[in-house]
Amino acid sequence: MTSQQIKRLVLGRPLKSSEAEAEKMPMWKALPILSSDALSSVAYGTEMILLELATVGAYAFSFSIPIALAIILLISILIISYRQVIDVYPQGGGAYMVAKENLGMIWGRLAGVSLLIDYTLTVAVSISAGVLAITSAYHAAAPYVVPIGLLFTWFMVWMNLRGTSESGNVFAFPTYLFIFCMIALVGKGIFDWITGTGHVAHSVSVPTNFPVGLTWFVILKAFSSGCSAVTGIEAISNAVPHFRRPSQKNAKRTMVTLGTLLAVIFGGVTVLARSYNIHPDPTGTNSVLSMIAEDAFGRGTFFYVIQLATTAILTLAANTSFNGFPILASIMAQDKNMPRMFSNRGDRLAFNYGIITLGILASILLIIFHGRTDALIPLYAIGVFLSFTMAQLGLVLKWRRDKSKGWQKKAIINGVGAVVTFCVVIIFSVTKFKEGAWIVIVISPLLLWFITNISKHYDNVGKQLRVELTEPLPITETVIIVPIAGIHKVVLSTIAYAKSLTPNVVAFYVAFSPEDAKKMEEKWEQWNPGVRLVVVVSRYRTLVKPLLEFIGRVEHRYGEDKKVTVLLPEFITHKWWHRWLHNQSAFRLRNLLLKRKDVVVSTVPFHLND
Repeated sequence: MTSQQIKRLVLGRPLKSSEAEAEKMPMWKALPILSSDALSSVAYGTEMILLELATVGAYAFSFSIPIALAIILLISILIISYRQVIDVYPQGGGAYMVAKENLGMIWGRLAGVSLLIDYTLTVAVSISAGVLAITSAYHAAAPYVVPIGLLFTWFMVWMNLRGTSESGNVFAFPTYLFIFCMIALVGKGIFDWITGTGHVAHSVSVPTNFPVGLTWFVILKAFSSGCSAVTGIEAISNAVPHFRRPSQKNAKRTMVTLGTLLAVIFGGVTVLARSYNIHPDPTGTNSVLSMIAEDAFGRGTFFYVIQLATTAILTLAANTSFNGFPILASIMAQDKNMPRMFSNRGDRLAFNYGIITLGILASILLIIFHGRTDALIPLYAIGVFLSFTMAQLGLVLKWRRDKSKGWQKKAIINGVGAVVTFCVVIIFSVTKFKEGAWIVIVISPLLLWFITNISKHYDNVGKQLRVELTEPLPITETVIIVPIAGIHKVVLSTIAYAKSLTPNVVAFYVAFSPEDAKKMEEKWEQWNPGVRLVVVVSRYRTLVKPLLEFIGRVEHRYGEDKKVTVLLPEFITHKWWHRWLHNQSAFRLRNLLLKRKDVVVSTVPFHLND
């Protein structure tokens, strides 16, 4: 089986460019593909709030509900704001496009960097949380957290390399199963709470005063940790062009559907955690969601269905990033802010470089942090909230500049959103700094510097390569130098090819002794190919230095009148491992000569049969 056949078997048949429209997402497919990150965060959002409140005692758990309400309000503001982003920037790019167009390219790059970091962390957090759901139900799997996480990560890479349409078909069922399970769980919990049946232990009420020991700092830490439930919302606005027509309308509907589901499920799970008197497991073995499910349904079949659905959605949450990261990277690459290859589509119309890069980066994080969700969470959300802030601020400036109908109302909404999200960035940076947030704070400006230099490089290359259409084509003659190691068929074919290009051909031979030089000259005279032979004796048995010195003499003699071309004879072995049995002289010479300015280097291959 050939490599191409293996590739077709693994990734499927290549798709034509004309099939791109068929790869675009209808609403029912966009929800699982682009919203799984935000939906999955309800599996650990409440838990992160309770873990912070638990540091001062279980009596502080009553504050989990006001904190959840504040987060739901933040979600509402962001849903409204990003619907506006979809209206104004239907070409996709989300916060990156808004910041670039309204705040300037440097802020656009910062927004892009922030989102790329967040997408990478989303994969690591989602996969690690999915593995936690497995270990919550099957404790024997606990020692294998990292290998399981890596397996899930590269399964996601594989599915996304097969294309959006196929991955959407596979991932739709688990996402809708999770939504059904969560609504059933919230419904069962509310029924138990209203009727006073089941394991309901607490009445749900909003606290009116602070208990002893609970400070604003702890509440803000709990709020910032719970804001992990907000991440992923921006992915829909990044991918507007990938929706089926009418793309804007479908993207906005998907955004509202996501916001409604988030509010109901996240709020419901937080209320149930309080009503069932759930205490988070500090060891990370049992998740809060699994404990709620066990209290609501017992450890029966539906409990394991919920665990399976939770594992699936948490793993698939990474799929939001596997769509968002490559799309954003491709848009940034088109603006010369990322390497150009990120804008290229593969055989299946997927952005392969972005997908594989994301898989590698997420795998590194899983290994470094041993697959622990609580260790990865502090790095999480700073990037996305920073991009939220820039998107909101960019829209405020746009409304003020354009002054379109109703611009004051829009500016107020986005202004409030900018203030709130910036406050979350500050809160997160301060409260989570020692726990790992400093890493993101340090890496973000480094990456910003890196992509700024990428852009400068592309500008510099473009300036040097730019051609005036009125400029005449320069006409130059060439001198061809053919380095040889003897007389054989490879040299024969190279000399013949060189003579077909120009009569100015010189063969160059490096001898290691005067006897070897004399012997080669006699042999060449006997062969007489009609090409002058230059023989140099190398006392130190090196090939490179004598050749470079000879090229220098030729350049000095002819100046700019003639171009120096070096044709390297090289034979290509039939089997790949055979090449390691031969000297790689042509390969080494080519690499060295390519560094010389104004020297053309080319290889004339001669293929061996076996």
